[in-house]
Amino acid sequence: MTIPVHLDTDTFSAEFVSFHGLVDSREHLALVFGNALEQGVPLVRLHSECLTGDVFGSARCDCGPQLRESTKLLSARVGLLLYLRQEGRGIGLYNKIDAYRLQDAGMDTFQANRALNFDDDHRDYRVAAQMLCAFGIREIDLLTNKPAKAAQLTACGITVRRRLPTGVHVTEANRRYLQAKVDRASHIIDITGTRAAQTGVPE
Repeated sequence: MTIPVHLDTDTFSAEFVSFHGLVDSREHLALVFGNALEQGVPLVRLHSECLTGDVFGSARCDCGPQLRESTKLLSARVGLLLYLRQEGRGIGLYNKIDAYRLQDAGMDTFQANRALNFDDDHRDYRVAAQMLCAFGIREIDLLTNKPAKAAQLTACGITVRRRLPTGVHVTEANRRYLQAKVDRASHIIDITGTRAAQTGVPE
């Protein structure tokens, strides 16, 4: 873990922390909001990199809206965001673009991965557990709609006290993608629109 660097963005301020010796040797980042490290059980979001959604605002997914929602929430309530360099559920940017072509031909996001000879999800959350342990954090509240994240962290020795849902950012452009996450990866997302674009985290 390196000495934090304070950065101001258009929408938030946070301490950015990089790491050495992570299990996959990738350049993952932790964003520390406020006095999150002084909280007994901090609120934590694991966010996998999505260049197309996070940076360019792709309408195919909900990654960009989830990232913006998370930074706003963590800034207001203090917490940590672990930005994990796991593009395309771990298959990389170029392979994700190839998967987009298959999705345009009618496959869903998981079928496209399989057609390219990848598993549904190649992400390894051991790096997240390592990052948390580097901060001395062993128990968290986890902001996610994906129970598998909590399960992997628990297997790595991190206690997940509560799993809190993110908002549902469903649009006509990403509805099929979100439905596939529900059907094939057991994400807990209300596609009906009753919670659309509203965080599930209590005030």
